[in-house]
Amino acid sequence: MSSLPFPVRVAAGLVVTAVEEVQALPRTVIGLPITAVSTVLQLSMRAQQVVTELAIKGDTALEGARPVEDAPSWARFDDDVSTAPASLEQAATNGHARPRTNRPAIGLAEDTPSVTPDALPGYETMTIAQLRARLRTLSVDQLTELLAWESAHADRPPFVTMLTNRITTLTAEQ
Repeated sequence: MSSLPFPVRVAAGLVVTAVEEVQALPRTVIGLPITAVSTVLQLSMRAQQVVTELAIKGDTALEGARPVEDAPSWARFDDDVSTAPASLEQAATNGHARPRTNRPAIGLAEDTPSVTPDALPGYETMTIAQLRARLRTLSVDQLTELLAWESAHADRPPFVTMLTNRITTLTAEQ
């Protein structure tokens, strides 16, 4: 081993390292613009991520402040399309035109449960999207029960339309 003092050995190591770096400088200078551009792009992407994270947090904080539509009025889905053509009839009582619906016959309000329909427990709290996801699992009788309940209680037009269209589709397939 060397008998030279430790500080002298460290100084010699620094000199050798400096010489190696000076010799590698031409290769480093060539790659410097690429390194700089890469660093700027990384910082730009990170800034975009931070801004997006802030927007998501803002959306989460504000989502309760505005009401959300169950389904936009312009949205049309396969189950919403009626198989029978809609026609206009003159209303005998007031002379105004009204669309004819394809609603199947439904029971009276007394025939329907008051809290929730047996065909689909929890139906009264479902969104239109949740109902759409469950429609294909229901029979015509269950759908008719839901339609009767809907008509007697909440009578929400998108729900009535979706149930009516599904009943029409299933009846046509039989």
